[in-house]
Amino acid sequence: MSDAPVLFDEVAAGSRRLGRVTLSVPATLNSLTLEMVDLLQAQLDAWRDDDDIAALFIEGAGEKAFCAGGDVQALHASATATPGGPCEYAESFFSREYRMNYTLHTFPKPLIVWGHGIVMGGGLGVMAGCSHRVVTERTRIAMPEVTIALFPDVGGTWFLNHAPGKAGLFLALTGASINAADAIYCGIADRFIGSEFKDEVFEALLSQQWQADAAHNHAMVRHVLRPFAQKSAEHCPQGQVASHLDTINALCDGDDIHDIIDNIQAIDSEDAWLSKARDGLAHGSSLAALWIHRQLVENRHASLREVFQSEIQLATNVVRHPEFSEGVRALLIDKDRNPQWQYAQSRAVPAEVLEGFFTAPWSDNPLANL
Repeated sequence: MSDAPVLFDEVAAGSRRLGRVTLSVPATLNSLTLEMVDLLQAQLDAWRDDDDIAALFIEGAGEKAFCAGGDVQALHASATATPGGPCEYAESFFSREYRMNYTLHTFPKPLIVWGHGIVMGGGLGVMAGCSHRVVTERTRIAMPEVTIALFPDVGGTWFLNHAPGKAGLFLALTGASINAADAIYCGIADRFIGSEFKDEVFEALLSQQWQADAAHNHAMVRHVLRPFAQKSAEHCPQGQVASHLDTINALCDGDDIHDIIDNIQAIDSEDAWLSKARDGLAHGSSLAALWIHRQLVENRHASLREVFQSEIQLATNVVRHPEFSEGVRALLIDKDRNPQWQYAQSRAVPAEVLEGFFTAPWSDNPLANL
């Protein structure tokens, strides 16, 4: 077995081949590093231009996670090495990760992703960018960046803004966990298929008559996946977002972001999912809640390209600010879960401080040429 963090294979499928991608660092729940991002980008570029490759199948090693996010501890080390200034590793990671995510979103050939287990942060960025997104009974999705003073990036600005009602904003502010049914309802996934069918799905894909025409191949993938989804339907877990959408919309119907935060933090309910969402926001950074809201609102009509260009600007400013380092320290480094946030509540954040996160920190955007 290879010890490479990402495994690539080409499997014969009739007169053509399927590319198989395995994120292969189960000890870290397949969390993305810069090396993994670069490996993925290079292979995506090669397979996109290889006429013999008809489609790609993307999975995570092990049963626990597809991908639990990015290597946040490495980002923290980069941020603390040069406090307040450019963070070479972190900023390279974000710009190259977003470029890879954009490649996934715009990839012409079918990308079938098996989103089994934990799918968080950067892992959700990979899954959301694929054209045929499968979730299982063990899929657990969240973007809890508010708890480390980041924001739902890797295209989160795009797919959360496309969720029903105010669900995207609510999930972004609270870091609430969702399952397979929720992912499909929110538009982050396409089909629920029981995990026991994984090998059968892959074998069925190999047995198809692939052609050079991408549209034909996309239709073929849908033809293969549909019966497995039908056989699995009765085992799909009960979702939370659809049943709570009226409540979510009411909570997010404030005169301003401060009212919305007040509404969520005032939740008094025996509903476990809502209570946990409330606590996620309460324990998170008030400053981060403000930039999360503004990022979503200001980019609600942005193109996919503009979304990633705005995300790299915000991510660069965030990683240079001490709030991010403190959030990661408290949750993942010292693990005391007692972050010393700079502002006790959102109304204490000066307008000019928030404005600084939406001001370009360089003359040329690293993703200007997407």
